[in-house]
Amino acid sequence: MAQGPVSGQYVLGIDLGTTSVKAVLLETKTNRVTDSQTRQTKADISSDTGIQAKEQDAGRIVDALNECIAALPKYRLQGVIRIGVSGQMHGVVFWKAGKGCDWLRTGECHMFQPIDVSPLITWQDGRCTREFLSSLPLPDSHLSLATGFGCTTVFWYLKHRPDFLTPFTAAGTIQDYVVTMLCGQERPMMSVQNAASWGYFNTKANEWNEEILRKAGFPVRLLPRVVESGSIAGETSSEWHGVPVHTPVGVALGDCQCSVYSCMVEKTDAVLNVSTSAQLTFALPPTFQPPQRPDPSSPLSYFPYFDGCYLAVAASLNGGNVLATFVGMLTEWIRELGLDINSSSIYTQSIQAALNQHRTDLLISPTIFGERHAPDHLGSASSISAANVSLGHMTRALCRGIVQNLLSMLPPRRLQESGVQRIMGSGNALSRNEVLKQEVEKAFPLPVVYGKDVDSAVGVAMILSDRI
Repeated sequence: MAQGPVSGQYVLGIDLGTTSVKAVLLETKTNRVTDSQTRQTKADISSDTGIQAKEQDAGRIVDALNECIAALPKYRLQGVIRIGVSGQMHGVVFWKAGKGCDWLRTGECHMFQPIDVSPLITWQDGRCTREFLSSLPLPDSHLSLATGFGCTTVFWYLKHRPDFLTPFTAAGTIQDYVVTMLCGQERPMMSVQNAASWGYFNTKANEWNEEILRKAGFPVRLLPRVVESGSIAGETSSEWHGVPVHTPVGVALGDCQCSVYSCMVEKTDAVLNVSTSAQLTFALPPTFQPPQRPDPSSPLSYFPYFDGCYLAVAASLNGGNVLATFVGMLTEWIRELGLDINSSSIYTQSIQAALNQHRTDLLISPTIFGERHAPDHLGSASSISAANVSLGHMTRALCRGIVQNLLSMLPPRRLQESGVQRIMGSGNALSRNEVLKQEVEKAFPLPVVYGKDVDSAVGVAMILSDRI
């Protein structure tokens, strides 16, 4: 792309997702996205802690981030006036305070690379069993604990591998790490949104349950300082791929909240997002206050949003990842039969088969990854007959099951009683799947609108443009 003179002002929005990194430039004058880049992270790594572990290489995530930023027009990067960063919630990465990266010069630009940083233990991690979670102290919070949460992961290491934590003096989500490195800060800051996603954080008092954690032997030195969501964490300590030094950087935010911000046009909208996982979300009135104590059996959570308000969130662990597992299973079966068909073709043909199969009596409960409120409730199939075992029946039943599972967590009647008037459908797994769209439209007694797609990178850029 030909470079031109710096013109206009831009907010750089970044989202560090489960499978990819995205960066966008939002022009502040028009509120229009002028440029966008996405890179797959390919960051999953094997772990010796057990089959339920889910870890990612932080270095590969940062490599994908640097590739995204470097691919954006440099003349526009030079006009960036603020940076917003969102990312996958709940997870934790550890590093040594003040020593988490090296800044390198590549040509005319600077970039950073992680050093002495642990793997990212993600939100999908399953090492904390129900028995282990029940052995932990009860939090002073309205949010329940779950495996894959930052604080529960630290407790797991304390019990099973205490030496692992010894070298580290800082911790945060992967987005907190990136903000800390960009700003060259000694210790990380964390937004209320990300702190709540770790567990053991009281959103009313806006503070960690330090006394409870300290009594349990938790290394409270690892807890970041918490600040209001939407505030500025600091300034860039170096030029970065053309972004000027001393550019303000917002405290890292949760991808769920940023995705909602990107596409919730009216307060009476609910947002249905089906990507790797699936969420159904609506905004609660400013007067709402969450319960004093968590209800581990409740499928509905209340996530902090902005200005003391909350989102009601049915956050399912089973979304596009279920369809990906199904396609992966078919691919493996076909390979075992001595044939070779790529997974992309299998996905396309599966969707087409389901489009030709308008209805099915096959029932599939797709919860192969469990749910946070019911980790032992795994997937199943029923009402199987000789007449409904075709590819079309299976694919349609699977898509319907994903939708019905989400609605069992947050029924349409609850939405209507809360004043929701329409559903904003979004997410990659939904936008590219006509069968899933059909099942969504059948299931909801409300209008379903597509087009303004959920986008956490755009959402965090909008937040830094609108609110600061």
